[in-house]
Amino acid sequence: MNIIDGGITSPLGFKAAGVRCGIKKDKLDLALVYSDRSARAAVAYTQNKARAAPVEVMMKDNPKTLRAFVINSGNANALTGPRGIEDAQRMRTQVGQFLNIDQMEVGVASTGIIGRFLPMDKVSAGISQAIKELDRGAEPNIDAAKAIMTTDTKMKTFACQVNLRDGTLVTVAGMAKGSGMIAPAMRTLHATTLSMITTDARLDRDPEVRWQAVMDSSFNVINVDGDQSTNDISAFMANGAAGGMAADDDGAFWEAVLWVAKSLAKAVAIDGEGATKLIEVIVTGAKDDNEARAAARSVVASNLVKAAVFGADPNFGRILAALGNSGSDFDISKVRLRLSNGKSVTLFQNGAPLIIPGSNDETVARSILHEKRILIELDLGVGSGRGEAWGCDLSYEYVKINASYTT
Repeated sequence: MNIIDGGITSPLGFKAAGVRCGIKKDKLDLALVYSDRSARAAVAYTQNKARAAPVEVMMKDNPKTLRAFVINSGNANALTGPRGIEDAQRMRTQVGQFLNIDQMEVGVASTGIIGRFLPMDKVSAGISQAIKELDRGAEPNIDAAKAIMTTDTKMKTFACQVNLRDGTLVTVAGMAKGSGMIAPAMRTLHATTLSMITTDARLDRDPEVRWQAVMDSSFNVINVDGDQSTNDISAFMANGAAGGMAADDDGAFWEAVLWVAKSLAKAVAIDGEGATKLIEVIVTGAKDDNEARAAARSVVASNLVKAAVFGADPNFGRILAALGNSGSDFDISKVRLRLSNGKSVTLFQNGAPLIIPGSNDETVARSILHEKRILIELDLGVGSGRGEAWGCDLSYEYVKINASYTT
């Protein structure tokens, strides 16, 4: 796998645009991604039962192929009743008509403030402008990625290339947004994170099962604030423009897809609202991989753990309490808890604490927790399962941002 400097249009056959339509003041707020041919698709959706209108529209049709995806930011089109459904459908219809493609092959997503109607005159004008500006390259990659941002402080794009078994070079690229209301649990057929991954690899089968596995090892194991969004959507499009053999069973290809998804997910975690540190949790020795992921996510989701990391407080009891609430099996007499970042220190092992207040180990632990990236390693001592999760600390700034979100 070769990591490249690219974005959503890096795979062959894809174009994109990001424009200002006026939902937000003086910022890009509408993105459009387009494939010059039908792409096999898989879409994962939020499990929040108060789903936004575009999620309802997408779930109803659950498209297996896509040609385009339109995304607006600044307004979530959530809890907007029948009008919201009509507006989301109207966005699909307009893109389909202007691009002369079946509206059933148009995806739609929204992100932003909940409970406000879309200004459809502005959205319609933005769609028209975006279609005129569709292109490939660095500028449309950047514009599209910026157009889906809300409280994000950083643009999130990644791309890589990999050779299939027959030597065909394929490209995988993605963009995402997410900063607050982040605790995805997206399911296919059933996040606010919005993400899209494109590839020019050829697939001969429905990628839904593979895409769910990618979700479960990337976006579904991040946590910023424990609140699952009404709008989470993560889409995958494979248009086959690179030619060559089908990549359905090519392990290297799916590793590349997973790398892009994980990179985007970590970027969302570190860009959490008010975040100052990235928390990475690696769990080993679990009964199976699913239990390992559940344990890791429980730790990064704990507000007490997040607050302790923000304050550089090596309070191992909070981590073990979060483990105990995860539902995963473990043997406390065999559990090992360690903090790492270049240097490392073991806080708990064989059923007893190894860190003493005022000791050199406590000093090392505090110094690790002052870093921008903190690795928490947990061995559960009951099997060979392994899993990871990523989150961020809980800072004073998070409260400030969310205390005045709509103003």
